[in-house]
Amino acid sequence: MKERRERSLDAGQLWEYALKSLAGRAQSMGELREKLRRRAARLADVDEILARLKEHRYLDDTRYAEGFASARLSNDSLGRGRVMRELRARRVAPALAERAVKKVYEGVDEEALIEQWVRRKYRLAPKENLFQDEKDLAAAYRRLVRQGFGSGAILRVLKRFAKNPDLLDGFEPPEETAEE
Repeated sequence: MKERRERSLDAGQLWEYALKSLAGRAQSMGELREKLRRRAARLADVDEILARLKEHRYLDDTRYAEGFASARLSNDSLGRGRVMRELRARRVAPALAERAVKKVYEGVDEEALIEQWVRRKYRLAPKENLFQDEKDLAAAYRRLVRQGFGSGAILRVLKRFAKNPDLLDGFEPPEETAEE
């Protein structure tokens, strides 16, 4: 089977490709730059097109990062750390991502988000049997850390749901990084 080779695009075609790509979904400048570089006949065209897109306000990393963080908070109830990781994976500058997440999560009660998450994910489990064993607590803790929540808030909420909250007293959470 032959390997399909994408054809190189000149400046006009690259402009059309960029517009179609942005029409499909919002993208950060880093994501779009990478996509355009793979298809460009001349690499110099990529920077010119990105500048034109910025000039026409089709491309704005600040607006993108704030919209992305807001969507992750309202639709998925994710924690700050997870949103930061996802923004970095989408090639948003770390300082910009941090400002956007800080702005969106200002005034958000992390413990209430965690409680919501626990109630949603364990809604079918009988409340009295929720987190009976140490392994159940550990599994819930790991899942919440992956969702981007901070260790302290996770432990406080899990103590409220645990059948035996004393199991969590001896638990030493790992050091939290700046992204959480």
